[in-house]
Amino acid sequence: MKKILVIQTAFIGDVILSTSLISSLKVSNPAYSIDVLVRKGNESLLSNNPSIRSIHTWDKSKNKISSIYQIVKTIQKEKYDLIINLQRFASSGIMTILGGAKETRGFSKNPFSFFFTNNYEHQINTANPTHEIRRNFSVVADLCDDVIQRPALYPSEADFKSIEKWKSGEYICLAPASIWFTKQLPIDKWIALIQKYQAKYPSRQLYILGGKGDYELATTIEKAVHSESVQNLCGQLSFMQSAALMKGACMNYVNDSGPLHICSAMNAPVTAFFCSTTPDFGFGPLSDQSFIIESEKKLDCKPCGLHGYKSCPLGHFDCGNSIKIEV
Repeated sequence: MKKILVIQTAFIGDVILSTSLISSLKVSNPAYSIDVLVRKGNESLLSNNPSIRSIHTWDKSKNKISSIYQIVKTIQKEKYDLIINLQRFASSGIMTILGGAKETRGFSKNPFSFFFTNNYEHQINTANPTHEIRRNFSVVADLCDDVIQRPALYPSEADFKSIEKWKSGEYICLAPASIWFTKQLPIDKWIALIQKYQAKYPSRQLYILGGKGDYELATTIEKAVHSESVQNLCGQLSFMQSAALMKGACMNYVNDSGPLHICSAMNAPVTAFFCSTTPDFGFGPLSDQSFIIESEKKLDCKPCGLHGYKSCPLGHFDCGNSIKIEV
């Protein structure tokens, strides 16, 4: 039996997309024992995943050197046969090479990749788009069957039960926030979307989703539309509860951010707004019912970066402001 550790210490979406590789390994090799290492706070995304034996967490908020040392000690005790590193930063590279595994794999973009047993290209080419789950799969393709599994989340029965009170009728979910300003559809566009949606579907409930830090943004939107059918749930739901609620929605409206990948993992209907970025980077929706909305305006400055910025580098944010809202 092969004992494997998968390292993905990046953001929510990256962790969700890594579940495709994990389940592909497990489906192809049922005897494999697979553990995962994520940053503290993201472990709940992997709850109840039948392909995962155990989850390790790395608390990045603590002293970085000592926290890396502690997690390396934990990894070494497990005596893994293979460590797969999907993260491209130095800290994860250190964990990989010091983990004591018989074999190590990861992307050549990692600064410590030259110490890995095998390293692989991670190419983002908008002229020849490849989804991130395929880039991840390339690291384990020789260990798997040809079929790439979908990313998946597994909310518990308790998660589904906890959101039943919001499912009395048809509803939609909106996730207007993003860590990066230039990935976030402008607030006036969200307000216009809600107003147009209510005019077309007056009986449907609208739920605004996000974390505690998104509450103020959602409240601003809620007050602007001034409707009893719009409810701000930011900070009230866990990742898995949000996933359960989004699964049953008539539609989910999201940015190029974590909630997009939650929809992909739940195969929930989704409409994704891409402002400064592009789905050609390889992070587009994977749901059977999915739509992508971008500016129709020809912009030489788009895309301006892979991850977005705290503000528009040119000051006009045309990639967001020129998006047309239709329902």
